[in-house]
Amino acid sequence: MNTSQKMKAIGAYRYLPISDPESLLDLHLDKPEPTGSDLLVNVKAISVNPADVGVREKHNYEAESPKILGWDAAGIVEQVGPDCQLFKPGDKVYYAGSVARPGTNSEFHLVDERIVGKMPRSLDFAAAAALPLTSITAWEGLFDRLGISPNANENKSILIIGAAGGVGSVAVQLAKLAGLTVIGTASRPESTQWVKRLGADFIINHNNPFQPQLKEFGIDTVDYIFCLNDTVQHLANMSEAITPQGKICCIVPTDKASWSGSLKMDLLFAKSVTFVWEFMFTRSLFHTEDMMKQHELLNDLADLIDDGKLKTTLNERLEPINAANLRLAHEKLENGRSIGKIVLENF
Repeated sequence: MNTSQKMKAIGAYRYLPISDPESLLDLHLDKPEPTGSDLLVNVKAISVNPADVGVREKHNYEAESPKILGWDAAGIVEQVGPDCQLFKPGDKVYYAGSVARPGTNSEFHLVDERIVGKMPRSLDFAAAAALPLTSITAWEGLFDRLGISPNANENKSILIIGAAGGVGSVAVQLAKLAGLTVIGTASRPESTQWVKRLGADFIINHNNPFQPQLKEFGIDTVDYIFCLNDTVQHLANMSEAITPQGKICCIVPTDKASWSGSLKMDLLFAKSVTFVWEFMFTRSLFHTEDMMKQHELLNDLADLIDDGKLKTTLNERLEPINAANLRLAHEKLENGRSIGKIVLENF
């Protein structure tokens, strides 16, 4: 084997329970070459997301080529394609990649530069890798889908369901920066403390009816709801808590929720509620005309980090990046009790 042309990677040939040692495997694959507007990134740190678990579970057939997961990375640009204009070799970058391409769980990774941002100067690779997917989701959900203004939100409120998770941890901070009154949901003492530290004004328990808890804080209804958890489970509570002509954004598709039957959208009819979806891979999946917006928002996010207005959501580090540690991270996510982000660093 010519190891100079090979790279370390972690992948799966078929779906197996994460407790199975073969559910994720250490591999050696050919090192790719950048073409077009692709960057070849030397990956220094990766983080795990529910999307990783979801894609692994869907990969339930035997394949000749391994499935490489992972949609968060921070690293150094190794090479650039002939059409690249935004970055050069040696630049430190962070990004979430595309769900339509091989993932970031590899020593070297190809990514279109239009969805890559300059890495925050004040963070190390691990702290930066915690941010891209969840931050893009939070940013797009709040500002693109819900149409929230970055400022001038006095007397407006938002309820963030699942505020202690990766997306919620960023959304709470961005919503506070936008001037909103932020109500976050959490169900355990440790997750409640985490959300409070991020700046939420009030905390309610998402396992109990929302409106009675809101009324205890003098809040009848909220202007916006950002649901980062089971859409169907929370729909009835959301329909009660949202103000007439309010807006709801959800990120969990109904086919992933534990339910049977149809989504009862009529619950939102009488209040003329706007309901929108957020899927951060839409722009890269369909190569939309505004694909460059993810490059721009990641750069804006880096500036907020470096200015001390936003902080990383990294909560746990694992080292090195290998199959054993990645299985451990997946297992923690599958338990559904993780707070913030789990990051793996150094191959």
